[in-house]
Amino acid sequence: MTKIGAQILLECLEREGVDVIFGYPGGVVLPIYDKLNLFKIRHYLVRHEQNACFAAQGYARSTGRVGVCMATSGPGATNLVTGLTDAYLDSIPVVAITGQVSTHLLGTSAFQEADTIGITRSCTKHNYLVPSVEELPAIIHEAFYVASSGRPGPVLVDIPKDVLLKAAEMTELKEMKLPGYQVPEQGDPAEIRQAIALIWNAERPVIYAGGGVIHAGASKELRELAEITGIPVTTTVMGLGGFPSVHPLSLGMLGMHGRFATNQAVIQSDLLISLGVRFDDRVTGALDRFAKGAKIIHVDIDPAEINKIVKADAPILGDVKRVLVELNRQLRETSKESAPKKQQARDAWRAQIAAWQKEHPLKYEQSKTEIMPQALLEEIVRLTQGDAIISVDVGQHQMWGAQYFQFNEPRLWLNSGGLGSMGFGLPAAIGASVAHPEKTTIAFVGDGGFQMSLPELGTLANYNLPVKVVIMNNQYLGMVRQWQELFYQGNYSEVEFPIFPDCEKLAAAYGIPGKVIDKPNQLTDALKKAFSTKGPYLLDVRVAREENVYPIVPSGGALEDMILEPKAKLTSAGKSKP
Repeated sequence: MTKIGAQILLECLEREGVDVIFGYPGGVVLPIYDKLNLFKIRHYLVRHEQNACFAAQGYARSTGRVGVCMATSGPGATNLVTGLTDAYLDSIPVVAITGQVSTHLLGTSAFQEADTIGITRSCTKHNYLVPSVEELPAIIHEAFYVASSGRPGPVLVDIPKDVLLKAAEMTELKEMKLPGYQVPEQGDPAEIRQAIALIWNAERPVIYAGGGVIHAGASKELRELAEITGIPVTTTVMGLGGFPSVHPLSLGMLGMHGRFATNQAVIQSDLLISLGVRFDDRVTGALDRFAKGAKIIHVDIDPAEINKIVKADAPILGDVKRVLVELNRQLRETSKESAPKKQQARDAWRAQIAAWQKEHPLKYEQSKTEIMPQALLEEIVRLTQGDAIISVDVGQHQMWGAQYFQFNEPRLWLNSGGLGSMGFGLPAAIGASVAHPEKTTIAFVGDGGFQMSLPELGTLANYNLPVKVVIMNNQYLGMVRQWQELFYQGNYSEVEFPIFPDCEKLAAAYGIPGKVIDKPNQLTDALKKAFSTKGPYLLDVRVAREENVYPIVPSGGALEDMILEPKAKLTSAGKSKP
């Protein structure tokens, strides 16, 4: 039986287990939308194509499955670029379907034609321009395999309109043939043995875990490694939730806004067991002073990351989960013989870290008149008990969230780590809520990022999605203002939002409940109301305007250069005040 390309596409998506698409229709993809009702795939109409990709990411980040978004040709496709770049840097499996002008019009500057393949080549793991309807099934199935295997990432499939309309026999892909695409799995046995020797010989070891642990589903194995060896664990902003926050060996996040004790542990370590990380500059600071006395074990599935930034003493190419299974097995076999040799030094090391934690905890000044941002975070943690999905934008609220939120399982923390995309929080929360309607999903956003995706309140209302939007509102681009205060002599240039919508009226305009609060004694009841309300809710929390995130490592500095607390605050005139 022959079917047109649009039907073949949708059937292939169903065979891949796709149950949700986030998209925005347009002329050349109308053949797909025309046949959509024949399939069991749910479509969520967003208000901007960029947010379709963010929503697909929220679905993928919270489930581990491939997220799917769809857009038309030209501006529809180009609007996906930020979302694709974001997914590429954070290794998120997304398949983007875009329409293209008919094949005979390619290269003629036809209406809404753009070189989508050329534009997205550098921000996707792979992309395809489908040349014929006969090749469509193989390309779709390859796209899902490439997106989800190895180091995950976004894949784009660009389909000309005539391919969508042409009829052909539906063929099944019997075998995946990608000879140039190799996915490493097991680590090299010799390097694993070398890693074991380094682990048992170390006196001040630290496990440094990143998003690769979560992508590989290796959280259980990471915990086993820590408990077999007694080694403390720090995570990157992408790795939060990969190791339980309440575990006694948890050090929290390291890097630019990492805790004092955590960064000190890395600075003074003699072994870094690096799992699914890429030694990002926000983690390492000045490379020439990063963990300079430590041996490095680096486990990663992407050969391009091994020895790219930091030279590894034991480079292990392979799937983090599979490598840890074998590593843990051998560590158990050797633990009785090897572990006691360094026990006294290890005990002293953990005691030193505990002393640092006691000496320099996260702290802030309480206020009876203003809502402190940290107090807002602590109250959300208390009310949700670490069981909510938290989706954030980028800025101060994101870093406070990374410091204060507690996650005892993976895939509860959704954030734009590598690209730092403002506007990410709300649409990503939409994707997560669609995937997990039974869970509390909070879009914890700044006032700047919220205004970049504000129209998605319409999507929340349209589908009655139970997303709770909590705005940490200081009427500034908070992190930019903080940098201007600390590093640009307090010259607050184009960073303030003197006009912000009345969120009670804004919410009402979309037919959803909302509230604005600005007093500490309003906080608990307002959050309880938001979290208990069925469907969406918009809560605007006006916080202390010039509170800064500490600790902070100045850009270009090393971890030991961290600033722990404010010595003085600068006014916009550049003069200090106590």
